Order: sequence, then C-alpha cells, then structure tokens
Amino acid sequence: MSIFALQSPAGGFLDEDLKHFNKKFDDWCVSFESYDDAMIIVQTLKNPKSVDIVEITPLSYPQYFFPTLQGTVHATRQIGEKIICILEPFMGSSFRIAVCDLRTKRVHINTTQYKNVLGVEGAFANFTE
Repeated sequence: MSIFALQSPAGGFLDEDLKHFNKKFDDWCVSFESYDDAMIIVQTLKNPKSVDIVEITPLSYPQYFFPTLQGTVHATRQIGEKIICILEPFMGSSFRIAVCDLRTKRVHINTTQYKNVLGVEGAFANFTE
C-alpha cells in the first residue's frame, strides 16, 4: 500500500495548485497511484528539477494512512499487519507507543507513558503483539 507525491528537495509536499509546498502531507497535496503518473505531472512543471517524486507508505508517513494518529511520530516499524510508532501526543508530553492496524485502520495508543527517549526506545525495540 503506497502512493506517490511530489516533494521539494528543501522539504514540503506540492499542493494541488502545483505552486506551493505544504510542510505536512495531507488531502490538499497532489498524490498519484503510480510513479509514472507522477512523472507525467512533473514533466509539465516550469522547473521539473526542483521537484522529487517520493513514495508515501504507512511506515514513512503513518498519519496520512491513520488520520486518528495525532502528535509527532518519532519512529516506525512494521510487525505483521501492524505499524508500531513512537508517538509524542503533543509537544513536551510523555512518549507513548501507538499500534496502527493496516487491516482495520484502527489506532491503539498504549497506556504506558515514557518520560525519556531511552525508555520508549527500549520498549519500541522489544515490542511484540
């Protein structure tokens, strides 16, 4: 499961007006089902060398595939049909582990809170279903 988007080398995703770049990838950004479709649009732009085609997957951009996942995602990994994320629900809050189900599109945020990066990274690395 993946889609393709147009990104500036400086960061940001091309908006539907094909002139502006959004920091966050959202519904207003141009996306394509295939690399070839994206390339067709890139070739029509004034400066095609200023745009990269990137693949967006649940591992690379989980918030797009799981809209209920709110906060800053610091790391992701896949275990079977689930995407496991280190999540900071809001700036300065304790870290949590979020489990996103690829089949059902549900997100479960574990109740355990981690005060520091070392604690959450250990739990993240050893996480099992």
